[in-house]
Amino acid sequence: MNRIDFLKNSLAGAAAIVAGSSLDVLASSKNAETDGLAAGKTFNLDYAPHQGMFKNSAGDDFLDQIRFMYDQGFRSIEDNGYLKRPVEEQSKIGDLLAKLGMRMGVFVVDSGDNWKTSLTTGKKEFKDNFVDTCKRSVEAAKRCNAKWLTVVPGFYERKLPYGNQFANVIDAMRAGAEVFEPHGLVMVLETLSDTPELFLQQTHETYAVCKAVNSTSCKILYDIYHMQKTEGQLIVNMDRCWDEIAYIQIGDNPGRKEPTTGEINYKNLFKHLYEKGYKGVMGMEHGNSQPGKAGEMRVIQAYREVDNFL
Repeated sequence: MNRIDFLKNSLAGAAAIVAGSSLDVLASSKNAETDGLAAGKTFNLDYAPHQGMFKNSAGDDFLDQIRFMYDQGFRSIEDNGYLKRPVEEQSKIGDLLAKLGMRMGVFVVDSGDNWKTSLTTGKKEFKDNFVDTCKRSVEAAKRCNAKWLTVVPGFYERKLPYGNQFANVIDAMRAGAEVFEPHGLVMVLETLSDTPELFLQQTHETYAVCKAVNSTSCKILYDIYHMQKTEGQLIVNMDRCWDEIAYIQIGDNPGRKEPTTGEINYKNLFKHLYEKGYKGVMGMEHGNSQPGKAGEMRVIQAYREVDNFL
């Protein structure tokens, strides 16, 4: 090799080394930036995990899990089974949320009927049980400063015409609203895809119930996972019923796992909600697609990805 070729090759090699080092530095900076985002920075929207979602990282104690959620940047939680917890436990959860400045999302107005003994029937015992559960829910809500409570009217009553069932549901929801209104609480009616036996199947049906009840305490819980299964056109249907939607839940389809695991374009969807000015809770009512701590970190990463729409 002559002297000129040797110098050319040496300079090229040195340039490659410098370029490679620069890329490594950039990659390290990018990783550091990503790690920083996952270490306490809040989100553009208010996503709410639930008990067990981060148990491998935080331990079995729910209070420790809430602290972990806070450290990861979450500012709300959901707790469907809150009403069934002992009063002492309810108070501890509420006290911790207040200390951390976090919000309680929905808990279920669970009257123990498993949805099968339905408010569509018009039977007095079912309505009375529902109203009594609403009253107990008021007291529970005070312990955690909750605002929203999930209600599911139940199954079809096949012995009655649809119009009679619709009227029975409205009557029961008005009774529930009368309990909640003085306390500023909002029952949110959830439209589900779990079984064709459920009375409320699509958003427009729940919208009609809320319009008929005509109360600030009776609104829609829009579960994106369920509505992708039953009706699609998520943005269109949300916009059509927007004035009655008070709460939103999340889950990708198929699988009901975190965003990015299914077919729903959550980044576009969240951008749309943000631009509409939605300030409510976004309940993370889904499972983790992967097991263990790695799966829990993947859930957080997925939310960082889809929340990055600005």
